Amino acid sequence: MKIIQITDTHFSPSKPHFNGNWAPLLTWIEAQNADLIVHTGDLTVDGADKAEDITFSMDLMRQATAPMLIVPGNHDVGHLPGSDQPVNAERLQRWRALSGADRFVEDSQAWRLVGINALLLGHGDDEEEAQFEWLRTAFEQRNGRRLALFSHKPLFVDAPDEGDTGYWGVRPAQRQRLFDLIAAHDVALFASGHLHWAWQGEYKETSLTWGPSAAFVIDTMEREMPGERIVGAVVHEFGSELRSQIVAIPGMTAHVIDGIIHEIYPKAVRKDAAE
Repeated sequence: MKIIQITDTHFSPSKPHFNGNWAPLLTWIEAQNADLIVHTGDLTVDGADKAEDITFSMDLMRQATAPMLIVPGNHDVGHLPGSDQPVNAERLQRWRALSGADRFVEDSQAWRLVGINALLLGHGDDEEEAQFEWLRTAFEQRNGRRLALFSHKPLFVDAPDEGDTGYWGVRPAQRQRLFDLIAAHDVALFASGHLHWAWQGEYKETSLTWGPSAAFVIDTMEREMPGERIVGAVVHEFGSELRSQIVAIPGMTAHVIDGIIHEIYPKAVRKDAAE
């Protein structure tokens, strides 16, 4: 089974800065003859507040021949409590109405693929708890299949035992719950996006992959992180063994967000200036 992972496309009809990367990405995807595409979030520039961003981006995704499963990112459904756009019932309902479920289970012979809504993690509410219960059940009912878990946010940025990394990673308490589930089951892969860095590593027996954004890289406005600054996608091949390859795709533009963030996310600029 061959799966293409794409992530952080940041498409929008009103802020089309990154829309030009879809044509070369789609051409490359179609040439791969993949069985499935998984999008690990930030499909949109601002689907968290703009329905038109979601509908526009979903229309683009439907141009792909292979079936696609999508989990949302923070720019699709909101982020942590106290942020400018916290996840709430309205934002979740908008995503679910226009894009579909915010998590998935997909079985194929020896593998079970599971996608979670990472933006529920850190709220400590009924939505978060319901997803943990759903995830536990999905793992327990895998019937001997190996597991691959897809998420917008990574488990950690620098180290498994790191503290709260705020915007970038899963909070420590929720991370530990994921670690406990991973330890109790045969989770071969944890694949994510969000960081706009492309990297591969491991956590104990689990392979970790940060998919490269299909939109932009970050230069000096954020700290250095592990991996490479590229735009592209990931090819995951699931068989008796798992193989994952990060691919820089010809024809795509590695936009640098630093110089245009005031056009895309002006709230982020104002916040940084205030600090």
